[in-house]
Amino acid sequence: MRVFPRVVALALILISAVTVPLAMAGFDASQRAEIVSIIREAMKTDPSILKDAIAALQADEGERERNLARDTLASVRGRLVSAEDPVAGNPDGDVTIVEFFDVRCPYCKRIEPAMAQFLASDKKVKLVYKDLPILGAASTLGSKALLAAHRQRGYEAFRTAVMKIPSDITMASLEGVAKKQGLDWARMVRDMEDAGVRQQIERNLELAHILNIQGTPALIIGDEVVPGAIDAADMAKLVAAARRAKG
Repeated sequence: MRVFPRVVALALILISAVTVPLAMAGFDASQRAEIVSIIREAMKTDPSILKDAIAALQADEGERERNLARDTLASVRGRLVSAEDPVAGNPDGDVTIVEFFDVRCPYCKRIEPAMAQFLASDKKVKLVYKDLPILGAASTLGSKALLAAHRQRGYEAFRTAVMKIPSDITMASLEGVAKKQGLDWARMVRDMEDAGVRQQIERNLELAHILNIQGTPALIIGDEVVPGAIDAADMAKLVAAARRAKG
């Protein structure tokens, strides 16, 4: 959208009028009256000005937020992926997707088919899972179980199965899934309480906090932090952009 100078100027006037008392802004009574008159006349002449001004301000704020997110992501890039992280797709992929998810999150469950479809269509993508239990004790229990399964090289199959069970995850439901997957349940129970598992979850929570990730799922693709569930087509566009950026 093209934003004319008068729209930007009006936006600034409106923001000042709303957020800063005019008396504090150094205007005298006649100046305040003139500003109010200008705004009223402009609104009468072209009511779309306000809509355009708000859109311009929102676009500017959105761009600032995206730039801040990119800068923050750059500051933690070296910590974003570790050797302990579970991986799907192509471990040697040219583009990495990092997925922060909660095993109980309905939107995380919703993105599963799209992610599977995309990974099947693009064999050059590495997917790194970041267990992020933010929905209570049952989520923490699920994350611990997934990371314990990872120690038996059973993470992906176990995760796929757990994502399909009801959200009220219990030790009994996890045990049932683990045994169907042929995992050593007694070992899993021990590993779930291992300090390394707890520390890995804490690192994921810390990264999410730094990146201002406020919900799940959240994907990191290239220099973009993408909140919420997206479809396979959008994944493809973001991965293509990340490839172009890498040259």
